[in-house]
Amino acid sequence: MHTVTIDSVTIGDNRPLALIAGPCVLENEKIVLSTAESIREITQRLDMPFIFKSSYLKDNRSSSATYQGPGLEAGLKLLQRVKNDFGVPVISDIHSVADAAPAAEVLDVLQIPAYLSMQTSITVAAARTGRAVNVKKGQFLDPGDVRNIIGKIEAEGNRRILLTERGSCFGYHNLVVDMRAFQIMRGFGYPVVFDPTHAIRVYGISSSDPRGGTPWFVPSLSRAGVAAGIDAIFIETHPDCSSALCDAASMWPLQHLEALLVQLKEVDDLVKSQEPISL
Repeated sequence: MHTVTIDSVTIGDNRPLALIAGPCVLENEKIVLSTAESIREITQRLDMPFIFKSSYLKDNRSSSATYQGPGLEAGLKLLQRVKNDFGVPVISDIHSVADAAPAAEVLDVLQIPAYLSMQTSITVAAARTGRAVNVKKGQFLDPGDVRNIIGKIEAEGNRRILLTERGSCFGYHNLVVDMRAFQIMRGFGYPVVFDPTHAIRVYGISSSDPRGGTPWFVPSLSRAGVAAGIDAIFIETHPDCSSALCDAASMWPLQHLEALLVQLKEVDDLVKSQEPISL
């Protein structure tokens, strides 16, 4: 398996579980910096590799009137502040070809959103920057179809690829996590990430509505994903989920993050200490 090194973080090939975490979208500076600091302190105590995630733009919103983020320029400045103040790598979504080059000047990982995961122009633009690329598998894709996205990135000479599972469509509004997907995608030779906080969104309901997510399922799904052999866990978290400006109903409360990570680290240590069983 390829390993992907992002600053001081190396993911894959039986390395310890890494964490990608932060608020869904960049809000005010105080929330962003305090959240980044809290997560860094937690991961330092647990000796867990950490990449800070927050979006400068959330283009997929149910209403044009809802908060979408500070935008590219202001968002990148704030993410640069996180890097400078806390010494952690950062990741954010890009939504257009034009975003790729300026975003790569700050971001350590460019993320392809799930709904855009089959968009060739954006994928190629991200790959050409030379930055690591995190592909969020579309909820409409078979995990085997990810090989086509990998091929687009590899064709540009970039093998710094992460593949993120975030659930598959189960009817119109619900997602289900197929645990086979982790093994299938890891079979392509790249690290696999699991995002349980998007897998428990209830689509068709605003993310600010309490009915818009089922976060109480995050621990069990996360433990199952780690047991299935993932390389990193992706958790959107916030110090006050109910007042969050995006995905309020599906983020994991920051005050419960450490307890969850302790469990996941124990499962990861057990799984990765065992000899793999194969047929």
